[in-house]
Amino acid sequence: MVKDTGLSRWYVYIVKCVDGTLYTGVTTDIERRLRQHNGDLVGGAKYTRVRRPVQMVWREEQPDQSSACQREAAIKKLSRAEKLRLVD
Repeated sequence: MVKDTGLSRWYVYIVKCVDGTLYTGVTTDIERRLRQHNGDLVGGAKYTRVRRPVQMVWREEQPDQSSACQREAAIKKLSRAEKLRLVD
C-alpha cells in the first residue's frame, strides 16, 4: 500500500470483468492499477486474475486515502443494480 503523504491523488474505481461482474478498489494510479488487474504488471486482485480482461467503467477522485477507503466501503455495500446505476 502507498503511504498517504497528502500529495497523492486517491481514486475509487470500478472495473467490469469479462464475466460481467464488477470489482471495486482504490488506488493512486488508475492506469497502473488497470494494467495490474489485466496482468500486464505484477499485482492486481485475485478476484480479477481469473476474470480477465477487465475494463475500467467508473472512477472518482478523493482528497485522501481515508476518504477513498470510506467511499470504497460504501460502494461495496451497494447492490449490483445500484452499482450499475452509478456506472451509468
